Amino acid sequence: MKIGFVQQTCSTDKQANIDKSLAGIAECAAKGAQLVVLQELHCGIYFCQAEETALFDMAEPIPGPDTEVFAAAAKKHQVVLVSSLFEKRAPGLYHNTAVVYEKDGSIAGIYRKMHIPDDPAYYEKFYFTPGDLGFQPIQTSVGKLGVLVCWDQWYPEAARLMALAGAELLIYPTAIGWESTDEADEQKRQHDAWFTIQRGHAVANGLPVVSVNRVGHEADWSGATGGIQFWGQSFAAGPQGEVLYQASSDREEFVVLEINKRRTEDVRRIWPFFRDRRIEFYHGLTKRYLD
Repeated sequence: MKIGFVQQTCSTDKQANIDKSLAGIAECAAKGAQLVVLQELHCGIYFCQAEETALFDMAEPIPGPDTEVFAAAAKKHQVVLVSSLFEKRAPGLYHNTAVVYEKDGSIAGIYRKMHIPDDPAYYEKFYFTPGDLGFQPIQTSVGKLGVLVCWDQWYPEAARLMALAGAELLIYPTAIGWESTDEADEQKRQHDAWFTIQRGHAVANGLPVVSVNRVGHEADWSGATGGIQFWGQSFAAGPQGEVLYQASSDREEFVVLEINKRRTEDVRRIWPFFRDRRIEFYHGLTKRYLD
């Protein structure tokens, strides 16, 4: 399966951001992509750097104007498409939602981000209600996609449940970078941890992983920090954690790579982790902490 990913910068000009995403979709499709993945919240700036009620106006319903645009792109280019939108579900109820479109432009399914961070420059709990759809892969014409979003990528439980439900690929639209006060050694530790844990999900579940991150500097308009330098470096890893591609840290890229879905079967035969799981002893995982 040929997968395209669109690593882009974003600005306060929503239409320019959308146009850039559409250009990325078109370029990836021209290179033969059957599936195209966009980064987290690609229609706008990463607005969670500060808490501001007026920014809820950026959200739209699903289906709505934004889904119409990307549904049309999926249909035009005959690709399965993973987008990431700020969803207005009801007054005062908002989600960080991934929308998956079929090749005919229909919505194949949605995933609402389950794990919501609240850290300096990442004040997502102010904006997003935790997802309520669970960890269910989305069936498409290119396979069952285990779509998760950004902060979800730190949780092995999420990856495992997607894999146990039959996901053939784990996909992480992402917006992660360095806050302006992070020292160089801390920056390296953060990136290495991010890269390692997602490759670990690939290994533990015998699945390919695709993580598409935004790139470029985005200012904090509130002035509380110096903004975020998003580190890009979108990547794909195979079912043994092997790195198939890693994008740059400082520029936009519209990349297509080929993933061999057969390798999941081959790897799981030699590393039968699912067979050897001791599920009768894992009940503690449903506890907050084992006091």
